[in-house]
Amino acid sequence: MDKKTLSERDICTKFITPAIEQAGWNIKSQVREEFPLTDGRVIVRGRMHSRARPRRADYVLNYQKNQPIAVIEAKDNKHSLGDGMQQALAYAEALDVPFAFSSNGDGFLFHDNTGLGDHTEATITLDDFPSPDWLWQRYCQWKGLESTARTIAEQPYYDDGRGMTPRYYQMVAINRTVEAIARGQNRILLVMATGTGKTYTAFQIIWRLWKAGQKKRILFLADRNVLVDQAKNGAFKPFGQAMTKVGNRTIDKSFEIYLSLYQAVTGVEEDKNIYKEFSPDFFDLVVIDECHRSSASEDSSWRAILEYFSSATHIGLTATPKETKDVSNINYFGDPLYTYSLKQGIEDGFLAPYKVVRIDLDRDLQGWRPDKGQTDKHGNLIEDRIYNQKDFDKDLILEKRTELVAKKVTEFLEQTNPYQKTIVFCEDIDHAERMRQALVNANPKRAAENRRYVMRITGDNMEGKAELDNFTNPEEPYPVIATTSKLMTTGVDAKTCKLIVLDQRIQSMTEFKQIIGRGTRIDEDYNKHWFTILDFKKATELFADPDFDGDPVQVYEPSGPGESPVPGDDYDPHDPGAKPTPEQGEEPGEYGPDPEQPWRPDGPGGGEPEPPPERTRYIVDDVVVTVAAERVQYLGPDGKLITESLRDYTRKKVKEQFASMDEFVRRWNEADRKQSVIEELAEVGVFWDDLMKDVGKKLGDDPDPFDVICHIVYDQPALTRRERAEQVRKRNVFTRYGDQAQDVLERLLEKYKDVGIEPIEDPKVLTLAPFTELGSAMELANAFGGKQGYREAVRELEDELYQQPS
Repeated sequence: MDKKTLSERDICTKFITPAIEQAGWNIKSQVREEFPLTDGRVIVRGRMHSRARPRRADYVLNYQKNQPIAVIEAKDNKHSLGDGMQQALAYAEALDVPFAFSSNGDGFLFHDNTGLGDHTEATITLDDFPSPDWLWQRYCQWKGLESTARTIAEQPYYDDGRGMTPRYYQMVAINRTVEAIARGQNRILLVMATGTGKTYTAFQIIWRLWKAGQKKRILFLADRNVLVDQAKNGAFKPFGQAMTKVGNRTIDKSFEIYLSLYQAVTGVEEDKNIYKEFSPDFFDLVVIDECHRSSASEDSSWRAILEYFSSATHIGLTATPKETKDVSNINYFGDPLYTYSLKQGIEDGFLAPYKVVRIDLDRDLQGWRPDKGQTDKHGNLIEDRIYNQKDFDKDLILEKRTELVAKKVTEFLEQTNPYQKTIVFCEDIDHAERMRQALVNANPKRAAENRRYVMRITGDNMEGKAELDNFTNPEEPYPVIATTSKLMTTGVDAKTCKLIVLDQRIQSMTEFKQIIGRGTRIDEDYNKHWFTILDFKKATELFADPDFDGDPVQVYEPSGPGESPVPGDDYDPHDPGAKPTPEQGEEPGEYGPDPEQPWRPDGPGGGEPEPPPERTRYIVDDVVVTVAAERVQYLGPDGKLITESLRDYTRKKVKEQFASMDEFVRRWNEADRKQSVIEELAEVGVFWDDLMKDVGKKLGDDPDPFDVICHIVYDQPALTRRERAEQVRKRNVFTRYGDQAQDVLERLLEKYKDVGIEPIEDPKVLTLAPFTELGSAMELANAFGGKQGYREAVRELEDELYQQPS
């Protein structure tokens, strides 16, 4: 047998798999072939999308099911033994495992990153592949897992019997946490971007520790009823009869898994603190969901629960760890044990990318000053000063500004999809109500179709809050647009939300991340793969802040005796323990509400706080507001927004791929499918539909991507598809074919002229009108002498279309 003639798959089947099996690995339970690490980044092209190629490891070896310890990368025998090693190491790093193997069927190159062997890399024969027990023993030694800890780490994941397994980053978070707790660590912080499955990850951690007998009674804490119910009815369901939701009246101590709202077990009065009915050592493990807002602050009354159960292991979960001079997650939990960021989630294709449309209004940029003695619409004398974006919709309301924002939102919806789920974030409840009215007036036909087309969903409005489930339910068409202030910034799983409107001045990075997180979920069933951010208040400038996707840095400065934090720009409205200023505490009851137990915020002496003083608000209805600037920004492959012009960005990216026009033309002509070149460029961020729209004004309505690139990047004159098709017709090059074949080629030319190159490269085009009028697909292919002859004719047609002038 000549190995050089075998494919990579043959090498795996005939040499690598037998070697693994011979070493004692169970192929069915311990070995995963073609293991999917990522889904492939979503690439947005105007209103269309595609996916980059997903990353797949040829083999992942598990000691227990879904507990990876090694990776193997295979190559065909034309490659050397170690050609796959760098790829294997990248996969091993992602999976947080120390062992990587590369093979071409002759043997293995073995990389051991534990530092426990004589060599980091060594060549071994097919007969010497290490056994599961040998690798696991070394893995445990590397991780510092002694005999008892090793038993805990060996506890398998929950298997639902339907093939659902954790994603690679969830595996890493689960394994690191279980292993850390097995070694005795008692304070753990996991940072995982919104939409990446924190609750499912928490369930698997609890399941393994519970089944191993390491943690026998567990408390899961959240500060929103919806979060507790989502966990109880979703990820935590396998706990069955061992699980209960804590009420606010009686405590049953016969359960093992307790899910609770903070406010269900604590209150202002001492007799409401029913968590004290449990002994301080009752729980072995406490998991705190959204810990950045629930208990980050030392002076939060809810921190008292954690202090009461201080002997238990505490795991904090958050997408946005809170790190300010006054509040710190790291100070309490320690540095994050694992971080999976929004940027990484988008790169892997598990989270939706975004496009930003920045709309700057003239009054926001220039400010506004009243005339001397000017009064507002209610006759109030307006204080003489310059009002700017910081004042609008707080101290000063320009009604025409609200109307313009509603008009621009409506225009965007009408140009894309008027029924896409949309959240409009406003300054406060009053602003949310005025925006609701403006959007209803801007959409009279839609509002007439259904009164719930636009709804205000805020903490003070029962009618609006009652529609929250309908808004987040993909199967419910209404409400379409939700205006809100704080209620929907977090804890709202709006998978199908495709448009986020920012008409709120956002100063907190924590809040900004949470708001962006409302759009990052992907829903394949409802064609939700990306989303748009419509920004009226420069909030998206925070994307450029290194803190947006960087590692959290502790800057905590504990208050001295007698000092208390003063809320300012660092104030986090999500923290129920914080004391909001009048401007910040706009939406009562939104961050601890539970119909069963109304939330009461902290106040002096444990009572209700003094109501904030009334502030003067001027309402002006006769000041014209216009759009000063509007631009679109795209999320590039590097995770940063593209701020340069689309043309300049395209020129730069294409020249990185093809330094000269000759290189580009050669690649285009050699490609079996021209569409593959278009997809290659889309992967590096060439946004075709928007680019076509931009240059189409100068190149005509139907430019070919080939001409767009040649014109923008290499300063060449461009032809329209119509002109290219006519040039082929004039050359009359297909006379050697029969009448039926010529008819097919003529209609392919017409199809190209109308919609471009992609459809004519697909053989299925022969099964569609108008080709079906000429005969069946087989008959039409036979007119060219068969399928191969048809493919050659299409290739010749493409060569004629893109013939360069001599």
